[in-house]
Amino acid sequence: MLPLVALVGRPNVGKSTLFNALTRSRDALVHDQPGVTRDRHYGVCRPEGRRAFAVVDTGGIAGQEEGLAGATARQARAAAEEADLVLFVVDGREGASALDDEILAWLRKAARPTLLVVNKTDGIDVQAALNEFARYGIGEAVAVSSAHRQGIDDLIDETLGRVPDEGATAELDADPDRIRVAFIGRPNVGKSTLVNRLLGEERMIASEVPGTTRDSVAIDMERDDRLYRLIDTAGLRRKSKVDEAVEKFSIVKTLQAIEQCQVAVILIDATEGVTDQDASVLGYALDAGRALVVAVNKWDGLTEYQRQQAEALLARKLGFVEWAEAVRISAKHGSGLRELFRAIHRAHASATTELGTSEVTKALEIAYETNPPPVVRGHVAKLRFAHPSGTNPPTFVVHGTRLRTLSDSYKRYLENFFRKRFKLVGTPIRFVFKEGTNPYEGRKNPLTDRQVAKKRRLLRHVKRGK
Repeated sequence: MLPLVALVGRPNVGKSTLFNALTRSRDALVHDQPGVTRDRHYGVCRPEGRRAFAVVDTGGIAGQEEGLAGATARQARAAAEEADLVLFVVDGREGASALDDEILAWLRKAARPTLLVVNKTDGIDVQAALNEFARYGIGEAVAVSSAHRQGIDDLIDETLGRVPDEGATAELDADPDRIRVAFIGRPNVGKSTLVNRLLGEERMIASEVPGTTRDSVAIDMERDDRLYRLIDTAGLRRKSKVDEAVEKFSIVKTLQAIEQCQVAVILIDATEGVTDQDASVLGYALDAGRALVVAVNKWDGLTEYQRQQAEALLARKLGFVEWAEAVRISAKHGSGLRELFRAIHRAHASATTELGTSEVTKALEIAYETNPPPVVRGHVAKLRFAHPSGTNPPTFVVHGTRLRTLSDSYKRYLENFFRKRFKLVGTPIRFVFKEGTNPYEGRKNPLTDRQVAKKRRLLRHVKRGK
């Protein structure tokens, strides 16, 4: 178990930049616009040759208790209350402000162990910046420039001297037994609400305002003795609708989360049906080759007639991913969540299944004998053998001759045959076709002297006959 360190401060003082510097990553979304970070974002600082500690990035406390600003402040306070040490981050260029005073007063009232971090001290008088905050009486302050990684080592040394050897936070690692699940979809379809319902707490900020979630946030969870890593992502809109630079970065983070997950759960609003944008989001998951589960949210708010219409729409517009299981849920009330996890387990098991070369080749032989490929220009493609090439998604390499003549319909037949034979549910399947090369192509055997002489005699004989 790792000790937990929380980064707390007002908006735009460089907390996310400091988080990235400590974790040596780019996990936190960074922008000059204040209020970009809203949810808690966890990472691990692993100094070389020293013990590690967990770091949580929080949104800026803006002194408001209503709306998104109030929800962001509550998330920051919750992170501070569970942390073993709070790094109170202030802006060394702007100096102390009334909002900094309010945050410090709350930290003292909460009796949280606090270390003052004066950020953005590059290019200014460091001692003058430290003197500006001396009236806070916190003790020794650490001056850093997180954008230029100045003073980070001193901050790590000071932090390790103040945190306990063990904390209450489990290490965020790449545990192979942990199923990585990303929740994707359009804005305001209930992704954050669903994550909160699964966790049993208000871990993510859920609001009726579209675009509330801006960063991809990973949370570890255990359910029924199984380990998961839930990734809440920002909603994906059409490119023509994306104007803000922050939202463009959010889309990049969402695409990265899709690449890193094992199972993508796309949420669809049952009251609106399947839209063109839902199909575009599905395309992102298919391009990444991820296992897929379709979660139709807000199902409890439909009448029987509306449900029949929604079922018909799902069958018509999701025909290109008919192998993906569709689950009807209510993120707000928690109905259908058991069926959702069962679908996730089946999709994950299918995507990560490992098959042998013999059984894959046997399946190819049966498929070929049952339905041979059609004749193209007097020739038929030969499918000789196949072997697995990877998982997530399951990939098969097929060797043979004249494979370029295989039609798309026959390739779909092979995919459906393999899916049915190996019971692969909820995952795409990829085939790589490799044609055998002629070992004698480009080679020319030179004639011996005896063969040359014989050839000349034959030519003379032919000329005499004429």
